[in-house]
Amino acid sequence: MHIPVMLNECLEALITDPKGIYVDGTLGNGGHSAEIFKQLDTDGMLIGFDRDIDAIERVKGKLKSEEGKRVELVHDNYANMAAQLDRLGIGQVNGLLLDLGVSSFQLDIAERGFSFQQDAPIDMRMDQTSGQTAGELVNTAPEQELADLIYRYGEDKASRRIARAIVDARGKNRIETTLQLAAIVERAKGGRKGKKTHPATQTFQALRMAVNDELAGIERVLETMLDRVVEGGRIVVLTFHSLEDRLVKQLFSRHVPREESLQQGGVKRIYEDPAIAWVWKKPLTATEEEQAVNPRSRSAKLRAVEIGE
Repeated sequence: MHIPVMLNECLEALITDPKGIYVDGTLGNGGHSAEIFKQLDTDGMLIGFDRDIDAIERVKGKLKSEEGKRVELVHDNYANMAAQLDRLGIGQVNGLLLDLGVSSFQLDIAERGFSFQQDAPIDMRMDQTSGQTAGELVNTAPEQELADLIYRYGEDKASRRIARAIVDARGKNRIETTLQLAAIVERAKGGRKGKKTHPATQTFQALRMAVNDELAGIERVLETMLDRVVEGGRIVVLTFHSLEDRLVKQLFSRHVPREESLQQGGVKRIYEDPAIAWVWKKPLTATEEEQAVNPRSRSAKLRAVEIGE
């Protein structure tokens, strides 16, 4: 069962005007979206994005009576959000929520190829209608490219050893399935050695992020949507690992005004337009109670900013 992480905290941070327009950039199973919609007045509107057509269909079932009236569901990468809002004739919105966790439905469906818990072709595309699969990347990318992406996106210090093992293995036979790949990585790293986390976890994360160009997408949607949220509106982002959280923190920080002393006296305020303010200075984390019920929430960090000072 997919349980939306930090649901109450997300809603409290996001909704400033029940009559406003709110965007859920990552529909998933619609847990956050359904609750956002419940809190809106009859004049309020919800726009949901997901690059996974299965997610769109699931949420249609939950909100089918309102789709086309107060609910608009868009099958597209959230990186293209500004252009899609233009297409819908929507200038500004009151809030944006991004839950950057991988949907449990994607992980649980073996043929999607996200997980090594079940054997399946190595796909990992969030949108299965386009783009290179992780299997194609694993079997064709140069060794150095593989090492670089495993180090950058997986933060695995054994990246060169893993890349060499992958290239050696594919030189004998094409790497076809998730379990084949996981076994190659495990051998390259010397087995589990009593660790709870599987040795291939970071490599699978890296491949997924590379295939879906995730970090670039996050940066693009945030940069373009900062100008599309009304003054006093909020952007709320839920991250699940350090790379995402660092990117979000650094991007927002550039827009938070800071004062710099001038040699001739006085101060200068430095920031990139538009100016924003932290809703809270440090990210929120899930309560101990939530973590006990939903282990997925243990790594979650919630950051929120308000447009304007």
